Amino acid sequence: MSLITYREALNQALREEMRRDERVFLIGEEVAYYQGAFKVSKGFLEEFGPRRVVDTPITEAGFTGVGIGAALAGLRPVIEMMTFNFAILALDQIVNNAAKIRYMSGGQLSVPIVIRGPGSAAHQLAAQHSQSLEAWFCHVPGLKVIMPATPKDAKGLLKSAIRDENPVIFIEAQLLYATKGDVPDGEYMIPIGQAEVKRGGRDVTIIAYSKMLLLALEAAEELAKEGISIEVVDPRTLKPLDAETILRSVRKTNRVVIVEEGWRFSGMGAQIAEVIYAEAMDSLDGPIIRVAGREVPIPYAKNLEQAAIPDKARIIQGVKQAMYL
Repeated sequence: MSLITYREALNQALREEMRRDERVFLIGEEVAYYQGAFKVSKGFLEEFGPRRVVDTPITEAGFTGVGIGAALAGLRPVIEMMTFNFAILALDQIVNNAAKIRYMSGGQLSVPIVIRGPGSAAHQLAAQHSQSLEAWFCHVPGLKVIMPATPKDAKGLLKSAIRDENPVIFIEAQLLYATKGDVPDGEYMIPIGQAEVKRGGRDVTIIAYSKMLLLALEAAEELAKEGISIEVVDPRTLKPLDAETILRSVRKTNRVVIVEEGWRFSGMGAQIAEVIYAEAMDSLDGPIIRVAGREVPIPYAKNLEQAAIPDKARIIQGVKQAMYL
């Protein structure tokens, strides 16, 4: 095991896959000479050259289209969005081309492409640069959506995404890049669509992903001091969703709190709740509690930004509500 940052884990995954398969290349704004907006591609231009590490103009729809065309031609592009807020500009390419071509061609064509980059709020980046848009992509048939929370999961899942024959949306919370965690030495992969129980418990299940997972684990640690045992489940992959692992935990604890940074209305938590109500309603000892972002554009002011995004205190409050405390 090596203790490395989330950023370094992504760097390792990309580097290993580019060394393994010459069809893999990286394309996006400032990925080459600047080494990525968050330095994920540090050292890539020197090792792989400008044909495989490609700087682009500021045109998300354009370079996403180039990537889709390259995938159709037999290459395996990794597209870096400087922020997933900018992926809005490429939605036509992502939704109408990447996600649909395999279906519309009757399986004759495939689009093995990874679209990755930072998502969700950071520190005072304001309304247009702080959004959690994963529910948008989960709504589209043909896309796989991954949001890993730890360096180990980020590396193992990115390698799986690059080798997948379908388009994968891979969202990395910006505030996770500098976090550290143990990563196995040597080659390993994590299957897409496999959740993980990050902490065992008996009283309440908390389902959380991306940086909300870290808050959930902190809340679980604090609640343990009060004698409340929390099980924490990280879906890791939002689509396909590992319903079996989630339902097994719910049937064990009988109470659920779902935590997401995105907006509550039509959010990812609503889909997870629907799965639980449909398959495990008889196991519930109370209503499913959802902790989500406030229904506002993310403010710039620091105090208002903090009020809009779930925090540890809101998660603890949700757990106690689930337990009628």
